[in-house]
Amino acid sequence: MKTIGLLGGMSWESTAVYYRQLNELVREHGGGLHSAKILMHSFDFAEIVALQQAGDWKKASDLLAEAGQNLERAGANLLLICTNTMHQVAADVQAAVSIPLVHIVDVTADAIRAKGMRKVGLLGTKYTMAMDFYRERMLLHGIEVIVPCDEQQAVVNGVIFDELCQGVVQECSRHQYQGVVQALIERGAEGIVLGCTEIMLLLSQEHSPVPLFDSTMLHVQRAVALAIQADKQVGATLTC
Repeated sequence: MKTIGLLGGMSWESTAVYYRQLNELVREHGGGLHSAKILMHSFDFAEIVALQQAGDWKKASDLLAEAGQNLERAGANLLLICTNTMHQVAADVQAAVSIPLVHIVDVTADAIRAKGMRKVGLLGTKYTMAMDFYRERMLLHGIEVIVPCDEQQAVVNGVIFDELCQGVVQECSRHQYQGVVQALIERGAEGIVLGCTEIMLLLSQEHSPVPLFDSTMLHVQRAVALAIQADKQVGATLTC
């Protein structure tokens, strides 16, 4: 089994979900006492948020790239950035390491295309919704992304940073998100991307009339598939 490197702590609430889901899927695959081989660098999220607010993506990129290099040296075979927003610097992180970086937009796009969809709504931080990196990469997969209006973006972003990243889940915020989802559907969204790794703490499929694409779980599933791929190949060789 390959070792999965995690760039986490952004926030630790969602990174804890990554850790749990990775281990659950590996146990489901291998049974018994099997668990995932994981190396993690967990950032102080307040420092990353300060860089985001200052627009200093270069410094943020340098920090993630250095951490990725350290994980590679420690033995990681593949790398995950455990946050949608920081995929803004994914290309720089990938350039800094020789192991593959599993891009969260690519795995989410694969799931959307598997459903035959070509237009989806996106919920995420204000950076993910307003900047181009997410939408442009989705377009490479033939998928159009629409985002909430400015007022709704402020609501979505506020809930993420003021509540979800701090472990607070409120029913009133869920209702607000459902209103945003409905507005996106009325504009033609066939599905909704939970494009922030904390949103799955608030919304699940029962809260939406259209398919939700949980980027966290999709990211985890791809990572586990890649991590156990070598095991499957060995098993096939032994069987022959």
